[in-house]
Amino acid sequence: MAFGWTKHGDGKHLAPGEVVRPDERLSWPRMVGFGAQHVVAMFGATFVFPLVMGLSPNMAIMMSGVATILFLLIVKGKVPSYLGTSASFVGGVLAIRALFGGDSPEASSVVVGAILVAGFVLALIGLAVHFLGVQVINKIFPPPVTGAVVMLIGFGLAFVVADVYWPQDQWMALLTMLITFVVVVAFKGFVGRVAILVGLVAGYVLSWAADRVFGMVPAYDDGAVQVAAHFRVDLSGVAEADWFGLPPVTWPSFHTSAVLLVLPAVIALVAENIGHVKAVGEMTKTDLDPYMGRAIAADGVATVVASSVGGSPTTTYAENIGVMAATKVYSTAAYYIAGVIAILFGLMPKFGALVSATPSGVLGGITVILYGMIGLLGAKIWIENRVDFADPVNMVPIGAGIILAIGPVKQLISSDFRLEGIALGTIVVVGGWHLLRVIARRTPEPVRIEAG
Repeated sequence: MAFGWTKHGDGKHLAPGEVVRPDERLSWPRMVGFGAQHVVAMFGATFVFPLVMGLSPNMAIMMSGVATILFLLIVKGKVPSYLGTSASFVGGVLAIRALFGGDSPEASSVVVGAILVAGFVLALIGLAVHFLGVQVINKIFPPPVTGAVVMLIGFGLAFVVADVYWPQDQWMALLTMLITFVVVVAFKGFVGRVAILVGLVAGYVLSWAADRVFGMVPAYDDGAVQVAAHFRVDLSGVAEADWFGLPPVTWPSFHTSAVLLVLPAVIALVAENIGHVKAVGEMTKTDLDPYMGRAIAADGVATVVASSVGGSPTTTYAENIGVMAATKVYSTAAYYIAGVIAILFGLMPKFGALVSATPSGVLGGITVILYGMIGLLGAKIWIENRVDFADPVNMVPIGAGIILAIGPVKQLISSDFRLEGIALGTIVVVGGWHLLRVIARRTPEPVRIEAG
């Protein structure tokens, strides 16, 4: 059932070794506190990635709350999860904006339309998994392919840091990155798990102070990237914004070329949802595989609903798994509360304007960490599944796909359509791996690639 929680014990304390299960709760004041923690945990990434993609942070925050509630209803309250903004779409979205007019409203409309279609595809995959069984996913996206796609999504965004954010304020980017490093390691508890948010806030405050002490950031030109002199923080939009009101709505429009650029991200979303369900099942000692298809479909439906009004794509959040692991509270009641809190935040335009004023240099220091972490999650999938890279079926298409993504390499298909970066790399990895596997089956003694 999605609602109806049994009070755990006295509603106040947990004995050593005990956990609050998804269908249980503590006292309601405590549950509000846990819900607020989940909002803080998801907050950093959920508003950073809309900024990177040129979407409204207020709409993203508000629709993340709606998406979370939808998710819980579809999985019947069995899989506790918060649905925040997905990073997997960033590369595809930036490619779309390059083709359709940069930061223009028309480009934003095309972006959310492409995301909506990707969400619909994800929902269909979830339905297929629900009715055919989770093994169908393992056949199409085995660990070598899944790990590679996750890795190239992260590393394929390196050019965003190098060409867009870092040059805007190199020293503040470096300082923000170092502050986040220290917070991650120095604080082992909850603060360490929201280190991205702490680093972002610290960088924001330091940028504001630097404007007053040092003045504008000097112009920068390295021959490839040119940046004019500018102040780090512009708060004029904050003063003009209302305290309460609906976030700006962006209605979707649809272009096939744009859809193709974001579809590879669906592979990463499938992998993220599978990993989330497996992790929660392990922590609660519950077999959640029967809900795997529902979870994937729910994320797809949530992405469709969010993007239909200009919100960002959604995915299950590892940050919130960390909160559950630390608190031992897996109650879905906390997530319903978190969803309501996020919706209320989204209805505060002044808050959104403050977020949108985040300095680009600070975003550079934050995104270099986020993109690197995403990329290394792919390596983690390989290690945990003992992927054999002496086998050319694994090494050749995966290595090629990652290089194409990092480039980013551009492949001109027609005068008005091209594949590049993450999209091109993903197609090469998935298609190449399955093609070479078919060929290898027909080869009596497959060649192995050894080091040295």
